[in-house]
Amino acid sequence: MTERVHQNPNLIFSEGTQVVCLREIVGQNGRTLHPKGAVGVIIRSPGDLDHSYRVRFPDGLEEALRRDELVMLAHFKEGAIGDLQISVARSDLYDRVIFRCVIGSRAYGLDDHKSDTDYRGIYLPSAELHWSLYGVPEQIECYETQEHYWELQRFLVLALKANPNVLECLYTPLIEKTTSLAEELLQMRSVFLSRMVYQTYNGYVMSQFKKMQSDLRIHGEVKWKHVMHLIRLLISGISVLRHGFVPVRVDEYRDQLLAVKRGEMPWEETEKWRRSLHTEFDLALSESNLPERPDYEWANAFLIRARQAAIENPR
Repeated sequence: MTERVHQNPNLIFSEGTQVVCLREIVGQNGRTLHPKGAVGVIIRSPGDLDHSYRVRFPDGLEEALRRDELVMLAHFKEGAIGDLQISVARSDLYDRVIFRCVIGSRAYGLDDHKSDTDYRGIYLPSAELHWSLYGVPEQIECYETQEHYWELQRFLVLALKANPNVLECLYTPLIEKTTSLAEELLQMRSVFLSRMVYQTYNGYVMSQFKKMQSDLRIHGEVKWKHVMHLIRLLISGISVLRHGFVPVRVDEYRDQLLAVKRGEMPWEETEKWRRSLHTEFDLALSESNLPERPDYEWANAFLIRARQAAIENPR
């Protein structure tokens, strides 16, 4: 669905923005010069939210209006179209969860007594809600319970793009809920694996390590837990290219990874390990038997079957 116009409450509208006036413009004699809902153009913006805008109307009249007295024309015209909060209010989307699993440190075998339990999964909205004017959110989450669920299509798209978190959901050993649709997805999880894993994983790791080098140079420290997960991601990517399987548990490297997490491994040694893994990753790509791209057609057919299932199960 079309995304709604961005409407940050702290945004200061720029000059030239068309706006709708939310109050009447009244003259000195009490006569209404412009009704509530009149359209004007901002000709001067304030430097902060405490001061007024200068708005010019089509007849040349100018008026000072506060932020709460106007709204962007594009946002005003939207009304409730695409308002996801309406969808959320009309249906308990958590009742539509078809797959739930645990990822993160507990799934990796790197947890300790302080580790949270991170739940991830998929929800399939009812056909009526999905077809509605208001649409459905791409994801729902509950911070209190560490739950995060993707709408099915969003999940499939991320998996096809080799998103690490999504692929790990398909391969984690800690699965708490599945429906027949989810079982079919798990049985065919290998269709999402392709040589694209190299670009996705490698690009992310390289960009993050560059930021960490900057943090170390400027602040003298890095977030070692984050460093550990980037190293783990490289190890995972190498295994995917070589074996066509996403290794969620990292028992073989557990002690080394935990040493990185605790900051016990010097940065120079960590960098040396990272560079050697990049070299190994390059070699794994050149030798990989994975296809260049994932199976888009299977994913598309599965999504259509799931949408049909949502029609048959409207609850």
